[in-house]
Amino acid sequence: MIKAGYKDKERIVDILAASFEGNRSVNYIVKQDSKRAARIRKLMAYSFEICYSFGEVFITEDKKACALVLYPGKKKTTLKSIVLDIQLIFSCIGIENITKAIEREKKIKELQPTHVNYYLWFIGVDPDYQNQGIGSGLLKNIIRHSEHKGSPVYLETSTIKNLPWYKKFGFQIYHELDISYKLFFLRRVN
Repeated sequence: MIKAGYKDKERIVDILAASFEGNRSVNYIVKQDSKRAARIRKLMAYSFEICYSFGEVFITEDKKACALVLYPGKKKTTLKSIVLDIQLIFSCIGIENITKAIEREKKIKELQPTHVNYYLWFIGVDPDYQNQGIGSGLLKNIIRHSEHKGSPVYLETSTIKNLPWYKKFGFQIYHELDISYKLFFLRRVN
């Protein structure tokens, strides 16, 4: 894996938008209308910007998979982050869904440990290359990277079929949240 730059943003958005197109958690936040696919792309572009500013963005050398890592302790409110949040509301969530989104985020924050330093926000593989070990290789590199930083990895998933995959890499469920779907909170302690 290599650290991504802005030149990789479009490819990363492509990978994540395709990988999370049917994801329950993503579709809970994204306004469900004829522009849903474009809204998912906006969410992934927003996530890239946040992680680029307050974390790290990685892509495999073959450009088939990527990961967005956020360092919550480094996240600050800046003019740029405020503008990004406002753009997210109007281009992705929709004004009518803002209360639902805020309530969900509040519930998630209540269950996340306050000391989270390494948050794997998104990991995705281009659907054309899934089930070939590319995601496993990337996750191994993410784990090594977190170990180098001396920090456990935290994440959430709403994709039940991914739970055995995460468990294979040492992740354990520490909470579950039932919103209108199940959201699983996982961590891997180094």
